[in-house]
Amino acid sequence: MGQTTHRSAAIRDGLGVGLAVGLSGLAFGAAAITAGLSVAQACVLSLLAFTGASQFALAGAVGAGGDLVAAAAGALLLGGRNTLYGLRLADLLQMHGPRRLLAAQGVIDETTAVTLAQPSPEAARTAFATTFASLYVTWNLTTLAGALGTSFLGDPGALGLDAVGPATFLAILWPRLTGSAQLRWLALAGAAVALCATPFFPPGVPVLLSAVVVLAVLVR
Repeated sequence: MGQTTHRSAAIRDGLGVGLAVGLSGLAFGAAAITAGLSVAQACVLSLLAFTGASQFALAGAVGAGGDLVAAAAGALLLGGRNTLYGLRLADLLQMHGPRRLLAAQGVIDETTAVTLAQPSPEAARTAFATTFASLYVTWNLTTLAGALGTSFLGDPGALGLDAVGPATFLAILWPRLTGSAQLRWLALAGAAVALCATPFFPPGVPVLLSAVVVLAVLVR
């Protein structure tokens, strides 16, 4: 009975987080189109990258006129933290072969948080699968909806939609910052690096530099 209760709670947790966070895909779809990406490019990013912070960072850098290579490199470095999550979850999830490759796609902030909050390995695996599935489907559907809706507008920037991406990114980040002084200092350090580098480097490169600093600290 206890194990069944734990699994039921894990499913509720996973669905709640997946559906709630997945709605942010609307903002990413709008931000991507405002930055100059096409609907197809926005959707492919959500399908393949599937990490909100990196996607918003790439769209922001491209929207500022940055080089696509530098923007992609910065987004890749920001996504590098998921590798650390994967190391933590590998023994807990116990997946092998093709299932392991599929699970790697779903190792992000939200799935890691919900998984590690469970009281047993069985509940943890259920939570991971539920969060991943619900968030992936919702995020991609809302990305498409946001991108299509924004593409029909003549000038999204005239409606202030160019602020949607940064505002949503801050909204996603804020709960983590309020819960950890260490993360607040880390975020301030990354922001300081980006601001100091902005006058001397083309758009996209400051984000790349700040991501290098943040990732180096996390690895240590």
